[in-house]
Amino acid sequence: VKGSLPISVEARKKGIKQIILPKDSSLEASIVSGINVYGMENLKEVVDLLNGDIEKESIKSDRDKIFSDINRYHLDFSDVKGQENVKRALEVAAAGAHNILMIGPPGSGKTMLAKRFPSILPPMTFEEALETTKIHSIAGILPKDTALITERPFRSPHHTVSDAALVGGGSFPRPGEVSFAHYGVLFLDELPEFKKNVLEVLRQPLEDAKVTVSRSKLSLQFPANFMLAAAMNPCPCGYFADPNKECTCAPPSIQRYMAKISGPLLDRIDIHIEVPSVKYKDLSTVSTGESSENVRERVINARQIQIKRFEEIGHIFNNGDMGSQEVRKYCKLDSAGEALLKMAMTKLGLSARAYDRILKVSRTIADLEYSDNILPQHVSEAIQYRSLDRELWKH
Repeated sequence: VKGSLPISVEARKKGIKQIILPKDSSLEASIVSGINVYGMENLKEVVDLLNGDIEKESIKSDRDKIFSDINRYHLDFSDVKGQENVKRALEVAAAGAHNILMIGPPGSGKTMLAKRFPSILPPMTFEEALETTKIHSIAGILPKDTALITERPFRSPHHTVSDAALVGGGSFPRPGEVSFAHYGVLFLDELPEFKKNVLEVLRQPLEDAKVTVSRSKLSLQFPANFMLAAAMNPCPCGYFADPNKECTCAPPSIQRYMAKISGPLLDRIDIHIEVPSVKYKDLSTVSTGESSENVRERVINARQIQIKRFEEIGHIFNNGDMGSQEVRKYCKLDSAGEALLKMAMTKLGLSARAYDRILKVSRTIADLEYSDNILPQHVSEAIQYRSLDRELWKH
């Protein structure tokens, strides 16, 4: 039975104390406290139970045990050789809930890094886990031996995905990939290869953290509060500005390639980071990089600072959620920081849309360093994370 978890939640709300479900659907429903769940093999068992001919124990789930392994994500940042600048950018993205775009040649490690991104995000709360599991349950994609999703989801749809499969739809509306990534990461690899209309429908969930699917008979709303991580080559051949391999693309083809990503979508991505080819000395080193656990600790601390900062606002929890009004209030610069940002806007040819993005990311970098004030070095680092705004990319 699809959706047995939300069925159990709704039953408890209505004061129902006991429910009977197919055995394979009963484990997820048992996570709800205050209701007895009985898993049955067949209808004869159901009749026998109701007639009192057999006795059956209700299914119990140990919530504490389920959450005991929550910090053990199966991939780790320490697996990745080199790319310290990119790892740092991902740490900043995780700390402030900023969407991130990685640009680099094939084989530079963009996908490997993205897959490890959830390992540095804060652990899920029970409420987050419950809401995420409900979505997977109603779509029928929850593994039958899983009572609760306790790891942040990582969804990576292929670039041939339709807009309905990405954001939800169908004759009977069903959640899409953006909802399956709720409270987790949606990774779009080869971003310019996605159809333009597919990328355009991303704008609503990125803005509202939910998706509304309307049909003639009904309108449904699905949650979609995800972080976007995207990756792309810098040009069709993949080697524009690569020092080791010559780019074979003509300027017009690079222009067409870059134009596939619209300005409004880029507006919703705070961090752009270049991912260069890995150097041989980094590949050959035997030492391991910093573990995800260490990075995650810093991310959690920065998130706590933001929760406290925005506690009176209600609808904002992270720096990445800030609008222009909040940026003006919480991202003030001193005269040295203002001068640095003004110079960068002029000399690097940064676009107007980059201004607020730089301030938001600067605030997150300051939070990672427990600094109440945004210092020039925080602004300087944030400026580095606006690659696509620089003149180099405006062919």
